[in-house]
Amino acid sequence: MECVRLIGRLFFFTYDFHVKYLISVIDHLENPGTASEMVEIDKFNDSLRENGQWIFAWGLQPPETATVIDNRNDASISTGKPLFDAQENFSGLWLVEVESPEIAERLAFSASKACNRKVELRPMH
Repeated sequence: MECVRLIGRLFFFTYDFHVKYLISVIDHLENPGTASEMVEIDKFNDSLRENGQWIFAWGLQPPETATVIDNRNDASISTGKPLFDAQENFSGLWLVEVESPEIAERLAFSASKACNRKVELRPMH
């Protein structure tokens, strides 16, 4: 985000160097979430909000509800199935905004502990 300040006749530019990251929850089809995991996830979400790092979080429906759409060159293809047929899948996500990759990684470790799952951390551009 860029802000312009006018002081006298000089313009000063300030920049917000926060970076957005996607933290994707990697789940196993045979590993349903528990009530105690949801309590820990709620605590993690509250911490993100309190620290101004929260943008968005959401859970995803199981992979069998997915379909791959391809309309390149007006192909109108809908596969009716997910892209990958695997035991591991993405079951949720967080979008966070932080000041450094190190903070993002610390949050990803905390997210993994909170949801008791592996997570994938990926910067956005």
